[in-house]
Order: sequence, then C-alpha cells, then structure tokens
Amino acid sequence: MTQTALAGADDRSRPMTSQEKRVVFASSAGSIFEWYDFFLYGSMASIIARHFFSNVNPTAGYIFTLLTFSAGFAVRPLGAILFGRLGDVVGRKYTFLLTILIMGVSTFLVGLLPTFNAVGFAAPIMLVALRLLQGLALGGEYGGAAIYVGEHAPQRRRGYYTSWIQTTATLGLLLSLIVITVFRAIIGDENFETFGWRFPFLLSFLLLVGSVWMRLQLRETPAFRLMKAQGRGSRAPVSEAFGKWGNAKIALVALLGGTAGQAAVWYTGQFYALFFLTRILKVDGSTANLLIAGALIIGAPFFLFFGWLSDKVGRKPVILGGCLLAALLYFPIFKGLTVMANPALAHAQETAPVTVIADPGQCSFQFDPVENADFVTSCDLAKNVLANAAVNYSNVPAPAGSIARVSVGGKEIASFDGGNLSRDELARKRAAFQADVTKAIEAAGYPASADPAQINKPAVLGLLTLLVILVAMVYGPIAAQLVELFPTRIRYTSLSLPYHIGNGWFGGFLPPLAFAMVAASGNIYFGLWYPVSVALMTFVVGLLLVPETKDRNIYASD
Repeated sequence: MTQTALAGADDRSRPMTSQEKRVVFASSAGSIFEWYDFFLYGSMASIIARHFFSNVNPTAGYIFTLLTFSAGFAVRPLGAILFGRLGDVVGRKYTFLLTILIMGVSTFLVGLLPTFNAVGFAAPIMLVALRLLQGLALGGEYGGAAIYVGEHAPQRRRGYYTSWIQTTATLGLLLSLIVITVFRAIIGDENFETFGWRFPFLLSFLLLVGSVWMRLQLRETPAFRLMKAQGRGSRAPVSEAFGKWGNAKIALVALLGGTAGQAAVWYTGQFYALFFLTRILKVDGSTANLLIAGALIIGAPFFLFFGWLSDKVGRKPVILGGCLLAALLYFPIFKGLTVMANPALAHAQETAPVTVIADPGQCSFQFDPVENADFVTSCDLAKNVLANAAVNYSNVPAPAGSIARVSVGGKEIASFDGGNLSRDELARKRAAFQADVTKAIEAAGYPASADPAQINKPAVLGLLTLLVILVAMVYGPIAAQLVELFPTRIRYTSLSLPYHIGNGWFGGFLPPLAFAMVAASGNIYFGLWYPVSVALMTFVVGLLLVPETKDRNIYASD
C-alpha cells in the first residue's frame, strides 16, 4: 500500500465502509466504557466524600474528594509518555487494549473498597491508588483511540471520523449518570448513598469484557503498518518527540494553543456545571443528573457536526471560536442557572447580603492538594460554613487577632478559633456555629435546598445544552488536529502528552480549584475566572502560533 493510495482515499461524499464502521465503533465503544469508569467517581463525589473523608469538615471533605478525582488527572501525562512510547514502538492496537484492562480492573476494585469508618486512613489511600491507576490508563487510552481512527480515516473526512471518538467522553459521562439514576430509583436514595454507590463500579466488569472482545477483533492501522514496512519507526520516540526543539515546540504550541483551552471548556461545561447545580445551587442529585443527561443527549450530535464542519472550514476557526464564545458567555450562563434553578437563592443574594468580618491574616486559600493544612482559624471556619451553604458574601477586614464574625441582614454571629481545641470539641463547636449561621441565613431567605417546584427545568436544560455545544465546538475537531500535527513515527507519544497535560492539569484541577476560589472569595461565580482565563489564553496562542492542519497528508508527514 503506497502513501499516494492511502492519502488519496479522500472522497468526501462516500459513506463509511464496513471496515471503517467497525474501527470507529470498537474504538468509540471502548472509550465510552473507559470514560464511564472515570466519571463514576466525579458523579458521586459528594457520596464518596462522606465515606472516605468523614474525618474532616464537609467543605474540606468535598475539596479533598475532588482532589482525589484530580489525582487521576495528575498522572495522565505519565501514562501518556509510558503508553505513548509503547504505541509508537509496539503498535496502536495492543497499547490501547492494555489501557482498557487496567482501567476496568481498577474501577471494579473501587466498588470493593472499605470506607474510612471501617479501616481509617487506609481507605482514602487505597482510593487514591486506584484513581492513579485509572489516570495512568487514560493517559494512553485517548491517544490510542484517536490515532487508531485518525490513521484509518480518509484525509478530507478525518475531522468527522475522529469526532465520533470525541463523543465518547460525553457519552461515558451520560452512561454513568443513567446507571446512577437507575440504581437510585431501584433501591432508593438512602440505600444508594449507604451501600448502593458500589453497584455502578461493580457493573463495569461486564462492560470491560465486551470492550476487550471488540478490540481484539481489530487490526493494526495502515499508517503504522506502512511505517514499519518501510523501516521508518522510531527507536526512541520520547527523546525524539521532546528532546528535539523542533518537535517539542509543536507539542508546546498544541498544549497552550489547543488542549489547555479545550480542557477548561470541557470540564466547565460538563463537570463543573454538575458541581455547580448540586453543590452551589443545592439542586437534588437526581434532578441535576437528569438535567445534565438531557443536555448531553441533545448536545451529543454537535460533536459530529463540528468535526464535519472542521473538514470544511478548518480546525482553528471552530476550536478557537468555541474558546472565545465560552469566555464571553460563562458568567451570563451560570448566573442564569442560579436564577432558573434556585430563584429563592438568587433573590436572597440580592436582598440580604452577607459579610465576613475577619482579620485577613487568618483567612486561608483552602486549596490543599497534600491534605496537610488545618483550616481551623475563625475566618476559615466562617467561610467554610458559608461556602457549604452556597452563600455569597463580601469580605470586610477586621483588626489583627480579632475573632471573625458573620453578618447576616444586620445580625452578627461570632465564629471561634479552633486551633487549640480537641477534635471532639472542635466538632461540637463547629456544629453549634453552623446551626447559628444556618438559622440566620434561612431567616434572611436563603433556602436550604432548591425547591423542585420552582426550578425552571426547560430553561436550565437550555443553558446546560448551550454549555455542551460550547464543549462540542472545542472538542469535536481536536483529535483530528492533534493527529495531523505530528508525524507517524512519534505520533502516539507527541499527541498524548500535550493532550493529557491540558486535560489532566488545566482541566482536571478545575473543579477543586474553582470551588476553593469560591470559598476564598465569597462569590459563587468567582471560580469561573479560571476557565475564562485559560480559554482566552488558548484563543490568543492558537490564533498566532497554531498552524491549520486540515489539508495535511499524514502519510507524507514523516
């Protein structure tokens, strides 16, 4: 098979062949399963916090749960290097077969873990270990699936073909939400939160068997076989990809001008939106899951549309347009969600402002990835309670050394310093302080939860769908762009690292960082400045430095 023959298979009007359909389906189905595994944890973050981080206050426990979720993202670049090298040396097929095995077994074992109440600190340690294995496997999965489809696709339809892979993360999240909702309906919310949360993890074993079987039926890609037949393979793909500035520069530009912004938009539009509904707006979990699932179903075809569109107009206009629109629309969209999902909260924020009066030196930024800090100053305790109640507040400085106070509608409640208290006394005083604050904010009109009868579900669904469409703009064409940026001999390694630094670090740390920003500032929208800033950075870097790739012949790029 010659380069000309391979590159010439670019008829834009012909339908997929049966072989191409098999390649797309097997790659996509396996990736959906892997994302399902990964997103189960994020979708049940609040429940997992109670079972594995019950030794800390609720706000800190939630942040630690999100950080454990993010730990899987932190090691994804390592998985990208490990499995990227394997994919460039041994082959695409066998590498992404190995990743799905690691992912599936790790997820199954999460369903068998003992909780903190049963084995103490061993429980979160084991949970983190399994999350790290999941993240390591995902570091090799995406590159394998995207390259496998991209190297089978006709040149002028690569955006459309690879966009099927781009739907897998969204469909994996959708599948996890559906499974969780079904189990909740069958056994009830109380039983699900007590022991039923394990069932979706255990179910993954059946999905693993089917995914492995489908991938075993596949052959190696034409581009990889041609490269091997011509003796053009790389013996050291890692050093060739990142040890030579010409190649490393492309990877750096792909990160800052592509995957960083794509990741920020993706995690804001799907994961942070779910956290915002449940944690900030206090929408019950089942309703929030159904609304997110509905938006994902409506928005899923747009991944294919924007992949197809990128074959016509180019990758850059679609991806960078999505980043710019996200930066412009995030604040109006999330403020709209507040008004439509919890109008009582929106009204209280306008009519009954809350203030924290505290010594600034006692106020911490409560983002602690290594879990070494104790946030027990009077300021930290006050902000913990208000953040946990999703109350907007302003900060007023007080004299050094003074005890923080919370002012609600003119009434002041004094906090306390927990630095010298025993664990039991700290818990008792925190509960009493939280009860006083809760009573005051409820009297001022702040609801304990969103009233289901007051939720404007069509409007919320519309806003969530708009977030998914923004995700589709940046994510639909990104796989084709990355495949086309790098030569075959180092493509798996070169593609995987910038993708997973972008998604693992810029995207993966977005939920805990944004929530910590909210807790520190007192503004429930303040966390949005992080994705807005990253999206704008990608727009500028991408506009100036990223080349257009849609007409590149990937067989002639070596």
